Amino acid sequence: MSELRVGIIGCGRPRQTAGATGFGMAHWHARGYAESPGCAIVALADISEENARAFGREHGGERVYTDYREMLATERLDIVSICTWPQLHAEMTIAAATAGVRAIHCEKPMAPTWGEARRMVAACEERGAQLTFNHQRRFAAPFRRARELLRAGAIGPLQRLELRCIDLFDWGTHWFDICHFYNDETPAEWVLGQVDLRAGRTVFGIPLEGQGLSQIKFANGVYALLVTGPDHGLAAQNRLIGAEGIIEVAVQDGPTLRLWNREGSGWQAIDLPEGRSDLEVVADGVRDLVAALRAGREPELSGRRALRATELSFATYESSRRRGRVDLPLTIDDSPLAALQALSAGA
Repeated sequence: MSELRVGIIGCGRPRQTAGATGFGMAHWHARGYAESPGCAIVALADISEENARAFGREHGGERVYTDYREMLATERLDIVSICTWPQLHAEMTIAAATAGVRAIHCEKPMAPTWGEARRMVAACEERGAQLTFNHQRRFAAPFRRARELLRAGAIGPLQRLELRCIDLFDWGTHWFDICHFYNDETPAEWVLGQVDLRAGRTVFGIPLEGQGLSQIKFANGVYALLVTGPDHGLAAQNRLIGAEGIIEVAVQDGPTLRLWNREGSGWQAIDLPEGRSDLEVVADGVRDLVAALRAGREPELSGRRALRATELSFATYESSRRRGRVDLPLTIDDSPLAALQALSAGA
């Protein structure tokens, strides 16, 4: 087995350490490479040399760069992880693909605009680079078990998905992706959405809505409704509604997974195996992308799948801008949310 040479862009500080502003995602990526036979982290790029050298002492990567482009030009890298803020994802992904990197694993959300997201995928397809994004919840036990129950017929044919989270972009990208995960990767046909800009917050430098909702129709007739903000009215983070029952994931003040159907006498809590946390399963996604690269198959977290989830975020914002339904595929290039915010600021 040939060794795969790995580079990390954006080392950062470990989560919850002094000065840390995020989740230290590069450290979770590194764990996945450590668990993947035949992988070695050989080079690191970060605007803070101090952060990069501290990262190297913990995870490996003796060659350190403060310019990621210099690292890409100098090192013969097979895999690159991009663990920076979304505004940098497109330029770094395209640069890595242009440099001949075979596999690029990028943090989510994909990019601040729909055009950038599409260009990232197109650049990697053009150069034959495998592209993945860290929608790691596909590997977490509650979501996998919910899909197993659905596929086993526990609630009959899927009819509707209901989901809640804090925003449509940073967290919402996970839930739009998990809709495809539950619904056998079926593409969406249209989106109808609305956002309210009041009480919005800024995440990784991107201003987001304070409250929103997105209704989606998929090609197989399944509908989904994602609501965001603090006042949502949904008890569970995910609800799968079938013709013969309901599955709920992450119930507020309740079990992580529960089932209601005709065979039971009320809600039944579903036991889950001892598993990794939402951050720990990042390593599972890394291990899968390495295995996919070696086998020549599509990885679970492929850029194609991430682009479908991202399209739903921007289509929701576009629906709010148009004040009408948006039929897919989405043909815009910008961020409708940013345009709405600019319009509101100038009002």
